[in-house]
Amino acid sequence: MHDQRLKDIVPFVASVESGSFTAAAERLHVTGSAISKSVSRLEARLGSRLLERTTRSLQLTDAGKAYYQTCIRIMEELAEAESVLAAQRIIPSGRLRLAVPNTYGRLGVMPLLIPFCQQNPELELSLTFSDRFVDLFEEGIDVAVRIGGTEPLPASLGCKLLGREKMVFCASPDYLNRHGRPDSVDALLAHQAILYERVDGSAKPWLLITQDQHLQWRTVAHRMALGDVDAQIQAVCAGLGVAQSPTWLIRKQLAAGELEIVLPEQQPDGLPLTLVWPRRKQLLPKVDALLHALSALDIAGPVQ
Repeated sequence: MHDQRLKDIVPFVASVESGSFTAAAERLHVTGSAISKSVSRLEARLGSRLLERTTRSLQLTDAGKAYYQTCIRIMEELAEAESVLAAQRIIPSGRLRLAVPNTYGRLGVMPLLIPFCQQNPELELSLTFSDRFVDLFEEGIDVAVRIGGTEPLPASLGCKLLGREKMVFCASPDYLNRHGRPDSVDALLAHQAILYERVDGSAKPWLLITQDQHLQWRTVAHRMALGDVDAQIQAVCAGLGVAQSPTWLIRKQLAAGELEIVLPEQQPDGLPLTLVWPRRKQLLPKVDALLHALSALDIAGPVQ
């Protein structure tokens, strides 16, 4: 970026905020003629009129409004970066906004956040639990934990892949004692399936590994389809059937012996787990510290 571009942005923004070239000149300690020439030079370079001049005031054109918002964002980002780099304190402090998925947020993220907050008492953490898509810029989010989503991200967002879910079939010991332990995919498909119900009302199929090691989605007949993963696991623990679940969701139940893994050779990779953040905030000590802490998140978990 040429120096002149940055030099012309400041007089333009000052003119808009002050309401006149004269007031902008007083604010920047230059002449009114210098302000006017700078704005005219900017308009000539852009090939668009940014301000409508009258004897009493200045009015932004439509192009001027859009360009003004861009200039403000650039100046804010520069100011934020300079304040971070110039700051003497490197202790994470201030408000920090984090968005996490509902269930994984409780089971996977909170166990890391508790010691993180204990170690950083000057932080004010705001935590949003939601399975919907969260727009980081519109909602002022510093860091988001996301499960799923493989679409390309804009250059303004940083992203770190932490791993992928490990999917397993599971059932309670009581159910397996009553209905037998399946030893093949065909035998598994004959069991009572408890599926997850999507928002659109459809039942999520099972993901299987074929004999030639490819992944295949398989629609199966089911006894129940539940739109809440916690309720789904409760039903499986109660002996009502077999479910396919990510290992992070059933770690406790596996450790306690409430659930057992069925067909251990059928453990396909599921959705990816990623950290996403606005790149311009990465220099902030509080964001950098949070990203470092969340890098320890585990999405696969132990399997038996």
